[in-house]
Amino acid sequence: MQQPYAKPTILVVDDTPDNIELLCAVLENDYRTKIAVNGERALKIANGAEPPDLILLDIMMPGMSGYEVCQALKAGAATRDIPVIFVTAMSEVADEQLGLSLGAVDYITKPISAPIVLARIKTQLAMKRVHDFLRDQNHFLETEVELRVREIAALQDVTIHAMASLAETRDSETGNHIRRTSHYVKALAEKLRGHPRFSGFLTDKTIELLFKSAPLHDIGKIGIPDHILLKPGPFEPHEMEIMKTHTTLGRDAILAAERELGIEVDFLKYAKEIAYGHQEKWDGSGYPQGLAGDAIPISARLMAVADVYDALISRRVYKEGMTHEQAVAIISEGRGSHFDADMVDAFLAIEDEFRAIARRYADGDGDMGKKRERMELFIK
Repeated sequence: MQQPYAKPTILVVDDTPDNIELLCAVLENDYRTKIAVNGERALKIANGAEPPDLILLDIMMPGMSGYEVCQALKAGAATRDIPVIFVTAMSEVADEQLGLSLGAVDYITKPISAPIVLARIKTQLAMKRVHDFLRDQNHFLETEVELRVREIAALQDVTIHAMASLAETRDSETGNHIRRTSHYVKALAEKLRGHPRFSGFLTDKTIELLFKSAPLHDIGKIGIPDHILLKPGPFEPHEMEIMKTHTTLGRDAILAAERELGIEVDFLKYAKEIAYGHQEKWDGSGYPQGLAGDAIPISARLMAVADVYDALISRRVYKEGMTHEQAVAIISEGRGSHFDADMVDAFLAIEDEFRAIARRYADGDGDMGKKRERMELFIK
């Protein structure tokens, strides 16, 4: 980059020695000059380690014409921003129009007037300084925005996992449950993204937001009293009804967070859907609203498959975990009743991927949960 105190460098491209000598004499007091007697040499200099700040370019030259040189300069990433002024004996309006259409910033006809040449150069260099400043500022701002976006995304991830882990800790559940279900949801969504029913919804952005939102599916358990949440025996009917309120409590907690923020946040939209709707069933027998079919949000339907699969294979103090094959069989039986049939078909197509996720984020022996929400919530 040119230092503020250094003279700008002008590249003079002309095949006639007299023209070169004249232009160099005009420029010598205010500028450093470089010389090229043909287009090939001009392009080599322009693409060198110290490119010129501006180029004065003749049109009629042996080999490459000035027009061709200008086209090559404007096509190159390293040279496209160097201002080009044609200095030529070709004085027809059509010649000037062609030169400007190729990207030149100005067009001067010979014989030249020294004051005109200097004034035109000064104007274009001033404009280039402004352009370079704005380009550098834009690059700086883009870098800063990208950094802030990454920071916000990281903060979102930490906040989500902290909130989700808090809910799981109250239920003495390993944090690996939220990792597994997040990856199940993402894998299932990616499998379904090409399906006609889901392709309009399951974009890259939406799938990423679902992945972020999934850990909050049981956040409402924070609001369930300990004597119910941690009860070692079967739930009484009224206790089951209280346990079911975790879906509404979760949605309301996220709504409260949004009200505090004062804005709607994309990933919280899906977090609300998942928290509130993941216990709904395709046939309308779920809760809290008894929704059926496509009335259940896609996000909640995805989580239903993920959550049930993980509940079935996970070991708890009141049960041993089922085998992968047993869990697959139960989900398959729920096709069209508990679960969206197309989602079950997608699950069956990638069941090995679910198994791999379960193994990758398996609970340790010391992580056995004490989760008291009974399997009836999922499969009765």
